[in-house]
Amino acid sequence: MKLVEPLLAFQAELQAIRRDLHAHPELSYEEQRTSDVVAARLAEWGIPVHRGLAGTGVVGVIKGGDSGRAIGLRADMDALPVQELNGFDHASRHPGKMHACGHDGHTAMLLGAAHHLAQHRNFDGTVYLIFQPAEEGGAGAQRMIEEGLFEQFPMEAVYGMHNWPGMAAGTFGVRPGPMMASSNEFRVVVRGKGCHAAQPHKGIDPVMVAVQVAQAWQTIVARNLNPVETAVLSITQIHAGSATNVIPDEAELVGTVRTFTTGALDLIESRMRQIAQHTAEAFGATVDFTFHRNYPPLVNHERETAFAVEAMQAIVGADKVDTDVEPTMGAEDFAFMLQHKPGCYVFIGNGEGDHRAGGHGLGPCQLHNASYDFNDRLLPIGASFWVRLVEMAMPRG
Repeated sequence: MKLVEPLLAFQAELQAIRRDLHAHPELSYEEQRTSDVVAARLAEWGIPVHRGLAGTGVVGVIKGGDSGRAIGLRADMDALPVQELNGFDHASRHPGKMHACGHDGHTAMLLGAAHHLAQHRNFDGTVYLIFQPAEEGGAGAQRMIEEGLFEQFPMEAVYGMHNWPGMAAGTFGVRPGPMMASSNEFRVVVRGKGCHAAQPHKGIDPVMVAVQVAQAWQTIVARNLNPVETAVLSITQIHAGSATNVIPDEAELVGTVRTFTTGALDLIESRMRQIAQHTAEAFGATVDFTFHRNYPPLVNHERETAFAVEAMQAIVGADKVDTDVEPTMGAEDFAFMLQHKPGCYVFIGNGEGDHRAGGHGLGPCQLHNASYDFNDRLLPIGASFWVRLVEMAMPRG
């Protein structure tokens, strides 16, 4: 492993920053303290700071040399509405809020790279350090773009990184093309005609309609979608009724759809709507169908992915980089950035959880789990990747 030596010496400070952020988690668009910490550190290191995009977003600007080239590096800052089960010293001090996805580590790794790049400036161009709020369902990336991120900070490519539990620490994973799925939500209200449960012939039972719709929907992926496509249609909530002897007026179905392509998503949404409406009509009921597209599929660009692989291999060696990592049906709003700019999103292994200090919860060290904790061993590794990426993308002549 060929890490950037000064970052190893800086590891203790990065760990202190990371654990401070972990102890003070803030939810989407509430990251005021976090953005204050980020901005203060950047300013302390002589890095110009721009604030206010998407409310709590921070962008640092580091110039090296005099070329007009520029790239962006992005880290997310927000926490999750999770009650932490860990009891170690840096556990969350805010009930019901927790860095259960490692955004504290992502922020610290980019700060580490910022410190080194500002000190050494061994590159010819401009680096934009994008500290983004509200990745966890708030579409902070989209809002930063809508408020002028790429106009104010013109860049030729943008890169992101996420820790990945289950992958060994000291390894990376990436793939060109679709790497994370689109995230979408649906809500269907079946409206029937309530009646006494002992006299069902006098009503229109929305529960039975909902059951028929739910079963028919499961044929969409199996029988309408091309078998080589991958998709998930999960009904996660069913709500109906309040008494054992009453057929209710309404029944509700709620859930999520995940796809790797927009075409598959278009087909699934269309068929869901058709099946719901026609099934309800067949039983004399009606439906209100709502389908919300949250995040698009995250699709890595081929050239930028190949380049990111070179930078990763320069740090950990070719045998520690999986260039065909299994895609995940999880979603990530960095996808919006990749719709506007060429770029790449990579996974950095977080290990199996044996790094957690005494006092951790009994659950697994998985993302969005109340016993999760970011692996501080990754701090110099991830920061080194960012540094090498910049130096290789914009080398000095």
